[in-house]
Amino acid sequence: MSKTTNRRVMITGAASGIGLEAALQLAAQGDYVIVADRNEAGGNAVVERIIAAGGSAEFRALDLADQQRIRAFADRELSEAKPLDVLINNAGLLPPMERATTSDGFELMFGICHLGHFALTGQLLPALLRSANPRVVNVSSMSHSGGEIDFDDLQFEQNYASSRAYAGTKLACLMFALELNRRALAAGSKLISVSAHPGVATTPIASGWKQENRRKLMDRFELFAYNTFNRWFGQTAAEGALPLVYAACEADVEGGGYYGPTGFKQMSGKAGRVAPAPRALDEAIAAQLWEESERLTGVNYELRPG
Repeated sequence: MSKTTNRRVMITGAASGIGLEAALQLAAQGDYVIVADRNEAGGNAVVERIIAAGGSAEFRALDLADQQRIRAFADRELSEAKPLDVLINNAGLLPPMERATTSDGFELMFGICHLGHFALTGQLLPALLRSANPRVVNVSSMSHSGGEIDFDDLQFEQNYASSRAYAGTKLACLMFALELNRRALAAGSKLISVSAHPGVATTPIASGWKQENRRKLMDRFELFAYNTFNRWFGQTAAEGALPLVYAACEADVEGGGYYGPTGFKQMSGKAGRVAPAPRALDEAIAAQLWEESERLTGVNYELRPG
């Protein structure tokens, strides 16, 4: 990986899993890391690890399930009048068996991972555009290939299934990254937007699933398949973080690119550019998703150079 110095990098969901490992790796390369997470104890522990290893970091509480708190979080960052060089939208979850919602009434997975990050990114744009080379990295998943953007059921109110919500939201995350880059180019902005995925990585993200009382046959099968797949094909969280770090750091990263493990079926291997599923490249759907995301969050993007 390229050695970096003096960049300010913000990572959401950095108190555990892939985000934690990305924070450690970026700090080791010389970046100042802002650990943004709702888990205060876990986030502070990550910061302590970074500082003990000679790096620089701070923790900031962030609840992506609450649009008002996202606004307050962004306002604090903007008040510092510093450049934000990289934003890694990593925070995620495996949605529960039964449909749940955020404090704003959005389906939980879609509301946090897509709408939460959409609102956060838009409100942090002034800080990003203070940077000489601003970069946004959206974290997607291999499962985006099975996702669907259905504007008649965008928040999975009909025939809800946790796997459907997960795949559809991860597709939305990837399409958001691609559309953001298209809009930045059209506006003449210096910002580049990319997406990355960790392949198959073993992390604590499924802890909630394992605690649920799974009575339905399909729910049990889903958990069994997840555990089996990770047991046979999973890499470590540190390995899963490598594509995120690559996308955030490397000079050859291009706007609109998708980065992940380059091994068999993108499950593991050396980080590099990979191909998204064809459905992620539908520009008409991406534009409509963008407009709907603006309507739901009330956040409009100003990408033109100041």
